[in-house]
Amino acid sequence: MEKILKNIAKIALPLLIAGALLFYMYRDFDFSEAKRIFLHEMNVWWLVASLVPITLSHVMRGLRWLITLEPLGYMPKKGDSIDSIFIAYASNVVIPRVGEVSRCAVLSKYDGVPFSKALGTLVAERLVDMLLVLVFVCVMLLTQLDVFVSLFAQTGTNEGALTALFTSPKTYIIIAVAIVICALLWLGLKKTKFYAKIKQMVRGFVDGLLSLKTMHRKGLFLLYTIGIWIGYFLEFYLAFFCFPFTAELSVVQALVIFAAISLAIIIPTPNGAGPWHFVVISMMTLYGVSQTDASSFALIVHAFQTLGVMCLGAYGWVALQVRNKKRVEI
Repeated sequence: MEKILKNIAKIALPLLIAGALLFYMYRDFDFSEAKRIFLHEMNVWWLVASLVPITLSHVMRGLRWLITLEPLGYMPKKGDSIDSIFIAYASNVVIPRVGEVSRCAVLSKYDGVPFSKALGTLVAERLVDMLLVLVFVCVMLLTQLDVFVSLFAQTGTNEGALTALFTSPKTYIIIAVAIVICALLWLGLKKTKFYAKIKQMVRGFVDGLLSLKTMHRKGLFLLYTIGIWIGYFLEFYLAFFCFPFTAELSVVQALVIFAAISLAIIIPTPNGAGPWHFVVISMMTLYGVSQTDASSFALIVHAFQTLGVMCLGAYGWVALQVRNKKRVEI
């Protein structure tokens, strides 16, 4: 019963967060205005074009994964790795963060890659991605600080409250207590029969993490990483040209909004729904786009690109079945 409740919570909580933010942003919105813009002001071909860089980005992510698996002695099929990425992103639309599990499960099932090692390499990739995003966000914060200050003011963030949080002794006492509790739980776990199985999984996980150190094509890995994030940005930026009210926004302004989005989607919701809308609407209004136009942009673009993610996921699943069925028959 407890497991069922946890699974329900994993699905329900992200939906509640997304729903609450979407309700807040669109509570007074006139949806007929979005319909008018969609039918009469929008150039849909720019949205179609935006699917090209994101598809290439997913392909590069699949190819990059092969580089981290190679030092561990595993060489999955390129198609399986790429299709697993398509499926992962589509899965995240249904249940946030489940895509990471589905990626590893695909290669475990069809290419014999141990789940724990696949997960370790995936975490290693994510660490590199996080580092790149952190550098990018810091650059944007330093060069466009006034814009981010305005955004924090809009969201009601209190600078004094944040300062008090990080300087208060209570914060560090809570952290210390949490560490002690985790240590005690770990010591208790070591006495159970389950410990050996967990130890084996952790060893595979660590092997995956260490694959970054031993991989042979580090330069290509870095190029793929940069290419992946350029693809993400272009997917977002090309959508600007769909509408007359965003076509005049500059590349720098698009980069600033993209940086804010990169922080917001840390909150696990289906395909970023809610946080994505909140940031896009808030930032665009700071750049002079009307509330109605910004809300219409967020609504239309996110819905279309989510549909694109689902179509890629469906393609990936079918291609995976066909490819591996042929292999079995041969």
